Amino acid sequence: MATFITEIFNFLSLFSMNKDSLLFNGLVALGTLGTEELFSFIVFNCPCSPSLNYKYGMTVIIVPALALFFMGVIWNNHTWKLVDEYHMRGIKNFSAAATFLLFGSIVGWASVAPITWSVISLLHGEAYICALSEFVKPSSMDNFPTKYGAEVLAKFPCKDVPANLTKLSDEVTRRLRYESQLFGWVFLSIVVILVLVTKCLKHCCLPLSCRQEAYWVQYCSNEDKLFRRTAEVHSKIQAAKNVKKFFGFVALDKEEKELVQEFPMDSIQLSFPWNDIKGVDIYQENKSFPLYSCLHKWAKEMEGKGPTPEAIV
Repeated sequence: MATFITEIFNFLSLFSMNKDSLLFNGLVALGTLGTEELFSFIVFNCPCSPSLNYKYGMTVIIVPALALFFMGVIWNNHTWKLVDEYHMRGIKNFSAAATFLLFGSIVGWASVAPITWSVISLLHGEAYICALSEFVKPSSMDNFPTKYGAEVLAKFPCKDVPANLTKLSDEVTRRLRYESQLFGWVFLSIVVILVLVTKCLKHCCLPLSCRQEAYWVQYCSNEDKLFRRTAEVHSKIQAAKNVKKFFGFVALDKEEKELVQEFPMDSIQLSFPWNDIKGVDIYQENKSFPLYSCLHKWAKEMEGKGPTPEAIV
């Protein structure tokens, strides 16, 4: 159990300390906030009908949040790392800890936008008022005429009520807005507490020192940047080689010609052990030697073997 918990926080620390990820999450939250404000100002329009209010109000709060959540899952690179891991190792060989950790990371990142949407919707209160106005008990209000029922209560959000019910309409709206904002603040507090507890547990259970953890995160970030940059250059040179073979020449701009001169087409590596470097990046140690990623593990395994990475074709 202790090993499982340690592995969890080894994995979580890779994402919780990444400044680029924190910045991205902040931008996602701000973008969601602006979208919700625009939606409330332009699009939101309560139907004020007993048969439609609840459906419309709940749809406004829940459906966009679900859509944002699934979009976050799709755009998360770790989703496809999980797919690669299953494809490469199969379900039987895939550790339960790694599955739990990766799912937790995916869900955590994908939840930023939907949580922001839900909290802002509740703090505004318009959708909540629209959804629940018809369910307010007339007995809870003083001097509410008995001849009026759910049909009139459903029109309270639109202020389309008889003159003698204007004050009661304001009272119901104020009460429901209070409830909505209360739920919003409680929901936000629960999320903040969960984040705080997770970070505290991580620092208590993580076997790495703060500096080693920071180095690990920095290494993974630099490895990813260098890998993407090198892959872009390699793919461009490979494409130029194939185009030249087809046409007999290739039209390169000045920058591309410099790349080709620095990395000649005939000298670049053409085949790569992609399957050996795909999967979940979890901090590991091999005979006290730290392994920071799948690529790092592959490079370490290549040391001492016959062909070097440059010789693989």
